[in-house]
Amino acid sequence: MEKLMEKIFPLWGVEQDCIVSKQGDISMVFKVALPELFTLSDQDYTALHQAWVRALKVLPAHTVFHKQDYFTKTAFQPGIDAEADFLNRSSDQFFTGRPYLDHVCYVILTKKPKGRKEASSMYSSLLRGSMVPEELLKQETLEAFQDTASQFERILSDSGLVSLTRLKEEALGSQKNRMGLIERYCTLSQGPRFIQDIQLVPDLKVGSKHVQLFALSENSDLPDVCGPRINYDRYSTDHTKFSIGFASAIGHLLDCDHILNQYLFIEDAQKTLHTLERKRLRLQSLAAYSRENSISLEATNAFLNEAIAEHRLPVKAHFNILTWTDDKEKLQELRNLVASSLAQMDATARQETVGAPQIFWAGIPGNAADFPMNECFDTFAEQACCFLNLETSYRTSKSPFGLRLGDRLSGRPLHVDLSDEPVRLGITTNRNKVVIGGSGSGKSMFMNHLLHSYFLQGAHCLVVDVGHSYQGLCELVGGYYFTYTDENPIRFNPFYIAEGDSLDIEKKESIKTMLLALWKREDEEFKRSEYVALSNALNLYYQYLSEHPKVFPCFDSFYEFLLVDFAAVLEKDGVKEKDFDLDSFLFVLRPYYDDGEFAYLLNARENLDVLHQPFVVFELDNVKENPILFPVITLIIMELFIGKMRKLQGIRKIIVLEEAWKAISKAGMAEFIRYLYKTVRKHFGEAITVTQEVDDILDNPIVKESIVGNADCKILLDLKKFQNKFDGIQKALGLTDKGKSLVLSVNKANDPTKRYRELYVELGGQIMKVYRFEPSPEEYYAYTTEQTEKVKVREYADKHGGVAKGIRALVAELKRP
Repeated sequence: MEKLMEKIFPLWGVEQDCIVSKQGDISMVFKVALPELFTLSDQDYTALHQAWVRALKVLPAHTVFHKQDYFTKTAFQPGIDAEADFLNRSSDQFFTGRPYLDHVCYVILTKKPKGRKEASSMYSSLLRGSMVPEELLKQETLEAFQDTASQFERILSDSGLVSLTRLKEEALGSQKNRMGLIERYCTLSQGPRFIQDIQLVPDLKVGSKHVQLFALSENSDLPDVCGPRINYDRYSTDHTKFSIGFASAIGHLLDCDHILNQYLFIEDAQKTLHTLERKRLRLQSLAAYSRENSISLEATNAFLNEAIAEHRLPVKAHFNILTWTDDKEKLQELRNLVASSLAQMDATARQETVGAPQIFWAGIPGNAADFPMNECFDTFAEQACCFLNLETSYRTSKSPFGLRLGDRLSGRPLHVDLSDEPVRLGITTNRNKVVIGGSGSGKSMFMNHLLHSYFLQGAHCLVVDVGHSYQGLCELVGGYYFTYTDENPIRFNPFYIAEGDSLDIEKKESIKTMLLALWKREDEEFKRSEYVALSNALNLYYQYLSEHPKVFPCFDSFYEFLLVDFAAVLEKDGVKEKDFDLDSFLFVLRPYYDDGEFAYLLNARENLDVLHQPFVVFELDNVKENPILFPVITLIIMELFIGKMRKLQGIRKIIVLEEAWKAISKAGMAEFIRYLYKTVRKHFGEAITVTQEVDDILDNPIVKESIVGNADCKILLDLKKFQNKFDGIQKALGLTDKGKSLVLSVNKANDPTKRYRELYVELGGQIMKVYRFEPSPEEYYAYTTEQTEKVKVREYADKHGGVAKGIRALVAELKRP
């Protein structure tokens, strides 16, 4: 028998942003922002659970709490960017159509009028032809309910883990070209509006969708033990237990279209307890006749004792999963998925058939008061809240700056800001980063992606590398690539001051640090008097240059100034050799002067123009083992960056030190590192240190104090092979137990059908997440550090006239069957 929806529809309409039913029920709807999946600690789950319980306790009797979580299979569609470069376009194409589970959560609070008859499977608005409210809606009733809803909202918001937004009339009801919440549930769809039939018997269907309903409505179906959290074995290790919400298995981890309905019915607590007390007395008198009565008596006794002793709030509860598919052949697959998910909670799947129409009908937002109460079980608010879905999917940042990373569960692309947004929100105080990952963890691939993203957004990037990791990217973006060879060594002139520039404290400090590094051994400390003498020498030298404009500023002229003019000053001032040994200084630095072995290094006549070049890579692989050249060259490069940092106002500046930090980690340079990390923040810049040697973090105090201590963003890749000595790493990096469990879960259960690596990101010790980095094939070959792949890219680039064209041709050839 067919009925028109308008004749049996249980809702009267939407008034004053409330849904009003034809039975006089008033409902307020909140959109809920939940914490992101895989980001909460054990303590967070406990705090969130307690917040839900406290919020429920402020709701008055005859209130229905209805939490409705929509999980819908969605395909990723990138935005259209006509100015996107070659690699970004390839990434858009690669992820187009990537399926993921979209999630949105609503809480609907319904106030039932006094005297409303309790619904059941045999008494529902679905089975009645007309409905008349039993009492008129009074303004004071609405105001009291709004006050209660505000308290409920405030308690949850104060937890710092959840936020609620009250939905207005336009979001609840449908507009001409947009579907509202009520219609979305009735059609099990979103987007453009279209009319669909609802079939209730013999099987539940909405339009072309075949619908199944699975319920937790009896005590026998429930697990023996419940709690706010549960161990997630896929991400757990022998050393750590990874936590997820108790009901996550029927939330995000149930990979199909479904709605998770969670109902809690709050009645008069004293009346409920009085009813149970009468039931206890009846069972007591019948206990001798049946073992079932005896068991029920014990259960009722335990329930009453807990309610009174622990001041529990008794509620009636019901939870159901509404799934659907357009393909009838997939119904068995859906049943298996739901059964498997409930089994992870140690619960039993019960498919509703006879009562499915009434339960589905009660799920209409605002109609929860019409839920059949014979489909509920008695419990306490504390236990019931364990079955609430507590998490949502990863959110994408609205910041205009950032890079693309992926959702951990599905790989859905996300826009993530690791620099500006955390500073703006007060989560971090600087943009500095430390990146740690073992060989093969995807560290270089990720760093290429980060630099490419930042470069496209206007940042100036300077990289000190020792493994040719950035050669392909540098050529692709048209940057400067300097590499040290015996035939064409890198030349600098730290003494040269460009036109319009001036000698400031930063310039002098960097030159003094360089001179001390050249003069002193790694284990030899300098005296205060030597530092003062070098300061005086530099001041007098630049004064000398101003008086002799024909003298070219370089190390040669500085050496000659020391040999003659400054020696005379020292003799005149009576400076003793023990305070400053000029002869020792000149002897040690003689190889850098005139025709010495390293005379080319500090006497360049052509100034290296890196100030206005946005992407510069210094490749020092050939001198990384040279104890003299490597630290000096690295230090000079850093001085060049400081010059760029000071002069480029309003432009983001980034310096990346791959393994080069080792060259400048001597005790004599610790202050310079600390100075760089602290100063870069003031000039809209960030210093990024990259290493794969975990032992260096544990053993080098300069790394811990100067680098790690001044980097508010920590990015850790796969460190599972260090899990047996992870306590030291945890202490050195200041990781919490939550951070430790997240780090050790990285790459623990990756999808073998996709090529990606996971990475742990920590911001200011407050935000901790694991993201995917999944490059498109074009990005992979642009960033690869594998020698055979780099050679192949080079061959195709030479053959097709450029790196971009070569990579396109290579990928196209690999895709051919």
